[in-house]
Amino acid sequence: MAEQHGRTGTTVAAAGLTACVCLVATGCTGGAAAEDARPADPVRTLHRAADALVDAGTSKARTSMEMATGGTRVTIRGEGVYDYTRRRGRLKVLLPQDPAGQPEHRPITELLAPGALYMKNRGAGVPADKWVRVDTATLSDGNLVTGGATDPYAAAEVLRGTRRATYAGRTEVAGTPVHHYRGTADLATAAEAASSGGRASLAAAAKGFATAVVPFDVFLDDEGRIRKIRHRFSFVNGHRQSTVAVASTTLLYDFGAPADVRLPPARDIYAGRIAEE
Repeated sequence: MAEQHGRTGTTVAAAGLTACVCLVATGCTGGAAAEDARPADPVRTLHRAADALVDAGTSKARTSMEMATGGTRVTIRGEGVYDYTRRRGRLKVLLPQDPAGQPEHRPITELLAPGALYMKNRGAGVPADKWVRVDTATLSDGNLVTGGATDPYAAAEVLRGTRRATYAGRTEVAGTPVHHYRGTADLATAAEAASSGGRASLAAAAKGFATAVVPFDVFLDDEGRIRKIRHRFSFVNGHRQSTVAVASTTLLYDFGAPADVRLPPARDIYAGRIAEE
């Protein structure tokens, strides 16, 4: 699929995913074995998914975000590591070529931390050796969309607001057997149940999106860890007053990988005005 790039303060987007369960692969003549593997309470299972990541410690991550509006699709991808115990991550976000054929943008380096997003190569006029710091509680999407990649731990904490969920069966993600769930989560409920570092950001998203109800598909391994999650957000474009659909996909793998994420010192934070591109 051809990709185009467009940027506002709050928009970017991602790819989707589906999965199905195949009962005949077991060779069983009845459904008893499959029923035995079915989780008793999908909602409670998903409420615990963020805690399972904290227990895992760290992982590598790949992200994809896709925005669809006015017949145009914009896709941005990222890759990096995340430390769930400290709630810190580092991603290199790759912007696609400009639709007018301009040279590809430099990758944006992002550091994720409780309540803050740090970006290098963020915008015109920012010195190459400086970082831009954003308070995520001030963003209308709580940084679920703004950075071009959903914070992996924030993505997991959205599931704390799960109101409805169904079990869609067994499948695989990157060769790992997983359980597939689909459902909806309420961002206001997720904010109330979130960790202290993520509460304000999710509360901002609950108020800023067109709807606080977020449909999702998520794939958990046998230890309850998220291997892949897809959210579908929507918000109102302030300029055109049109609803923008955003799909954010996060893939987590290589649990236990080194993830030493260090935040920049105050002297390296850019305090000037960021020019519009």
